[in-house]
Amino acid sequence: MASRVAAMALAGARPKAHAPSPTDNTKRPAWRAQPSLNRRGRGTRGLIARASHRPSFGAEEGVIQWLRSAAAALAIAAQISVSLPAEAVLYSPDTKIPRTGELALRKAIPANPNMKIIQESLEDISYLLRIPQRKPYGTMEGDVKKAMKIAMDNKEAILGSIPAEHKEQGAKLYTALLEEKGGLQTLLKYIKENDPDKLSIALASSLDTIGELELLQAPGLSFLLPQQYLEYPRLTGRGVVEFTVEKGDGSTFFPTGGGEPKSVATIQVVIDGYSAPLTAGNFAKLVLDGAYDGVTLKCASQAVIADNETGKNGYTVPLEVMPAGQFEPLYRTPLSIQDGELPVLPMSVYGAVAMAHSVDSDEYSSPTQFFFYLYDKRNSGLGGISFDEGQFSVFGYTTDGRDVLSQIKTGDKIRSAKLVQGTERLVLPSAAPEES
Repeated sequence: MASRVAAMALAGARPKAHAPSPTDNTKRPAWRAQPSLNRRGRGTRGLIARASHRPSFGAEEGVIQWLRSAAAALAIAAQISVSLPAEAVLYSPDTKIPRTGELALRKAIPANPNMKIIQESLEDISYLLRIPQRKPYGTMEGDVKKAMKIAMDNKEAILGSIPAEHKEQGAKLYTALLEEKGGLQTLLKYIKENDPDKLSIALASSLDTIGELELLQAPGLSFLLPQQYLEYPRLTGRGVVEFTVEKGDGSTFFPTGGGEPKSVATIQVVIDGYSAPLTAGNFAKLVLDGAYDGVTLKCASQAVIADNETGKNGYTVPLEVMPAGQFEPLYRTPLSIQDGELPVLPMSVYGAVAMAHSVDSDEYSSPTQFFFYLYDKRNSGLGGISFDEGQFSVFGYTTDGRDVLSQIKTGDKIRSAKLVQGTERLVLPSAAPEES
């Protein structure tokens, strides 16, 4: 049985400016889609700007003509803004998507509906704590009391959805959530004391406990895979991959939290088969096969890329993205962020892990090339969403060693990659995927 620390990681534990690919100055990197430029928005601003120039004819007539032009431009701008849902997502400062890998992983667990309501109530407090001035402690108290009521009223349903072999562990976590230090009672205490710092720490503890409970409730996939993909490896839950990386030029990594510089560093990634079973399964198999041991890393715009170049064995993996609010992934179909679609596993998180596109079609992922995404809000919309969101198969997040990613340079190497958790959840069909 995994330790509490490992379970917390499974439940959900320096950016660079855009630059040309280091290997090819004439082509964009294979992992990166062309950004969705807001051309119509720019056109709107251009109309308003042009209408703002006063004409050079007669005073009274000129003013009237100028006002008419300005009114027409504003009307056009209003029509365009209404018809562009992209503005409401890519350019909305209120867009709520997970901002850490841990939060994204926790939200992706297919658990008991009551637990999800409890989780959402507490995550709402996380957003409220970001308010810089007077914090709405009354609203926070209401959120906690709502969570407590749901937990107490639905105890049987919450514990009943846990398999028999994990019932005892589930009961302990349930008690910890309600009564122990760092649980809901503690949250109420710190809310009444108006102590945001202690509240934030206790809230993190409560959310970790919720994540562990949800993992016990979700032992496998909650949907059936399409028939044509049953021959692919698949991961029916969570796994943890540990990378050991080393400097290619003999220099060292510097721990941001202090400590001695080291020539090697560790990066831990939680991969999510609940939302991307084919992509995570293919990756887990490659790791078990040692495909990434000794691979040289390359740095591109906002990405650290790894590829076993000898692994191009003729098969592809379909693009796999699960939309938020849906129960199964879409295959070979990117999301339309302009229409308000967001993925369960967003790319707009520093340390997100995704497969690159196939060289032949963006409807497929490369079977071997993956990248760590170095999310940079400065290169995103006002809502903090990457322009590449929903276009790649994101299958996990860096939960330990995020500080290492910004220190990786082209030429550094993966000394080893090991699947340290999740082997029992990896299904390896006897039939191999057909060549594309």
